[in-house]
Amino acid sequence: MIIFCRELLKRIIIIFPLSIYLSACMITDKTIGSKKSVAYTRATPVTKYLYHLPRPTGKIVTAVYNFKDQTGQYKPSTMVSSFSTAVSQGATSMLMQSLRQSKWFLPLERESLQNLLTERKISRAVLKKSNPQSDLPPLNTAQILMEGGIVGYNSNVRTGGIGIEYFGLGASEKYREDQVTVYLRAVDVRSGNVLASVSTSKTIYSQEVRAGLFRFISFKRLLEAETGYTENEPVQEALLQAIEKAIIGLIAQGIQENIWSSVDENALQADVFKDYINGQANHLIL
Repeated sequence: MIIFCRELLKRIIIIFPLSIYLSACMITDKTIGSKKSVAYTRATPVTKYLYHLPRPTGKIVTAVYNFKDQTGQYKPSTMVSSFSTAVSQGATSMLMQSLRQSKWFLPLERESLQNLLTERKISRAVLKKSNPQSDLPPLNTAQILMEGGIVGYNSNVRTGGIGIEYFGLGASEKYREDQVTVYLRAVDVRSGNVLASVSTSKTIYSQEVRAGLFRFISFKRLLEAETGYTENEPVQEALLQAIEKAIIGLIAQGIQENIWSSVDENALQADVFKDYINGQANHLIL
């Protein structure tokens, strides 16, 4: 332990001046970076698996009404009047997009159904005025209803760190792990039977690295310097990965139980289904 602390202290002495310079550069770079153009949301590490799923024999028409936050968790805040939720309230939109990207499901618009019906009334009135015999085609009906939601959000599942200080010179590193859990089930519209269900969890990582110097270099001359950074994994990105993983597990479960099928007879042997096949059907941990 003593040898480790000595080595860490040597590294601090060497790296600290460089860290001050690099931190100044990073601050300047981030200030300039705020003026960059808007970019599309990047794909998650799980998204690529959605594009490599075995092909289905036919797309499944699916409805999603509400995939909501059922945790009731709020962000920790020093402000008493702050009521920001810990997880995104847009999980329904994430689920709809992921279902479409999988190429297995054909999602129908149901979250804003009232808006859709209102617009159809306006269109029907315009058509009737121009041609009394014309009418809009009926809305498509769903075969499967996707239900579930965000069922858990746990803060500080694991925390820790390491640090050292000597003669006013020190450095430390801290980390924290949170966890978000998603539950997804497929319901048969005709019978109401739950055909398949799966639950996934995603760990959310946060890290803080700091280095500082506090020393009197002469009488009434104090030198103080500090540098560091924090890195927090976006909660909405972790939530999206959990949703995408749940869809992959749901497809694998449906193939295994002959609820739906793929054009590939050996679809379950695909690499994308390895986590499910290896015994993580009920709780897939990323």
